[in-house]
Amino acid sequence: MDATQLAVSPFITLLAWSVVLLAVHIGLQSIPATLELGSAWNAGPRDDRQEPSGVFAGRAERAFANFRETYPAFIGLSLSLAIVGDLTGWGLIGAWLWLVCRIVYIPLYLAGIPYVRSLVWVGSLVGLLIMTGVLIFS
Repeated sequence: MDATQLAVSPFITLLAWSVVLLAVHIGLQSIPATLELGSAWNAGPRDDRQEPSGVFAGRAERAFANFRETYPAFIGLSLSLAIVGDLTGWGLIGAWLWLVCRIVYIPLYLAGIPYVRSLVWVGSLVGLLIMTGVLIFS
């Protein structure tokens, strides 16, 4: 595959959007923590291990940690599918499923909505499994 084909792959575009989602997570996690603990805490080395105690800040941190658990797999699978191709279209469906579910997951987690949030998380995992299946069985 040449660089031109790789550059126009929809997986590269989805990877770019996933970085936007990463930036949203960083903002949702860092802004409430900084508001609660102050800019000196944010700018400092955080040697004292002080953590924000607010509900929103805690949920934002946990949602971000959850995102980071599957994000490397999404990156690897997306790059692999961009390189080898996705003749079935299922890999792209899986990638979109992961991204949409990860976007929907954020407000569900921040609002503390159980069960539906877990189903959405399972949907994102199914997206990764679809992408993996395309790579294994194609």
